[in-house]
Amino acid sequence: MTDRRADVLIAGGGFAGLALAVALRQGLHGQLSVVLADPALEKSLAVNDARASAIAAAARRLFEAIGVWERVAGEAQPILDMAVTDSRLQDVVRPTFLTFAGEVEPGEPFAHMIENRFLLHALTERARADGVELRTAAVADFEVSRSRGRAVSQGLSRPDEDAIATTPGDRIDVRLSGGETISARLLVAADGARSAIRERAGIACIGWDYGQSGIVTTVNHERDHGGRAEEHFLPAGPFAILPLKGRRCSIVWTEATAEATRIVALPDREFHAELERRFGLKLGEIEPVGPRRAYPLGLWVARSFVGERLALVGDAAHVIHPIAGQGLNLGLRDVAALAEAVADAARLGLDIGGASVLDRYQRWRRFDTMTMGVATDGLNRLFSNRSDVLRLVRDVGLGLVERMPPLKRFFIREAAGLTGEVPRLLRGEAL
Repeated sequence: MTDRRADVLIAGGGFAGLALAVALRQGLHGQLSVVLADPALEKSLAVNDARASAIAAAARRLFEAIGVWERVAGEAQPILDMAVTDSRLQDVVRPTFLTFAGEVEPGEPFAHMIENRFLLHALTERARADGVELRTAAVADFEVSRSRGRAVSQGLSRPDEDAIATTPGDRIDVRLSGGETISARLLVAADGARSAIRERAGIACIGWDYGQSGIVTTVNHERDHGGRAEEHFLPAGPFAILPLKGRRCSIVWTEATAEATRIVALPDREFHAELERRFGLKLGEIEPVGPRRAYPLGLWVARSFVGERLALVGDAAHVIHPIAGQGLNLGLRDVAALAEAVADAARLGLDIGGASVLDRYQRWRRFDTMTMGVATDGLNRLFSNRSDVLRLVRDVGLGLVERMPPLKRFFIREAAGLTGEVPRLLRGEAL
């Protein structure tokens, strides 16, 4: 027996889950009931998270369309240009092989940097204001209810084949960790890379661990960065310097996992010395501030982005290398595509959790995801090595791109999320 009904239940209160909840509520003027469940929702709002994210132009347009960007625009630092270098750690000179002017349209930067906490607070406030029902609970189990035959469990144990009914499921019954059961037309897994819902649905992932970890921290510096982002390709992996508001930068620093663990555990003075070797003194004296953490890196893509009355979005569907800063933006592309597919179906009186809606979403997102995954994997393999031959090849390639403005413009628009079949929200249009 279910305690109540809802149209959509979203598991996960990160950027993707909250943005989708708001988009669905707004897109159909509050006609869809949306429940968002995340056991860490209140805790994540209370934590002073120093991490920051690059918000591409298309993602910024989505946030503008759902009324969130205006709340955080004052905290966002536009990336006005970007420089790419390729060198060894001991090299005295780090030549710049490629630069990008930071606009996709006149007056519109291709990306902004913003601290996660500001955006998470704004999304949560917007969700509450728009009538999203927020629950501090986890999805413990779920099963598809059918009009005939027996319910098919997608929980911890798999049913026998002869117990599976052949009729399409009418709804999906979701049991929360507090014991309440909510019957929804669509369950969305936005519960991260280690998605428990994806595992319970029996959806496998393909991919691999890179044996690398990304060290994330923030630094203060003496001189103004001028909105310039830099990516130093070093043999161990990329070292990215990303501008924040004020005289601060966010650092995303790739090392072999054992080395990253060693560096993060260093005393402050020794950590500062390692950081300065890579950062340099172009912005004057630097000072690491806030926590420093290392996160394992890999490429993982779900074999399917959908199940019966189930859709995966964000890290639950795919995890890619941060070398191009596209992880969060790829998840927001999922959000825009799924929100549009659901809204269009609802307006036509169709089943929002039906196979045709989910198939449309999956077809929309699979190719783009695989393309980005292959691209970031190739870049990491090309640059994260000590081969002098590969170094010569990639430096010649970067130099050629630098001399081809049309190709550079294409790469800028691709990084901004504005190529291919772009959903309405990513164009800045309302659903």
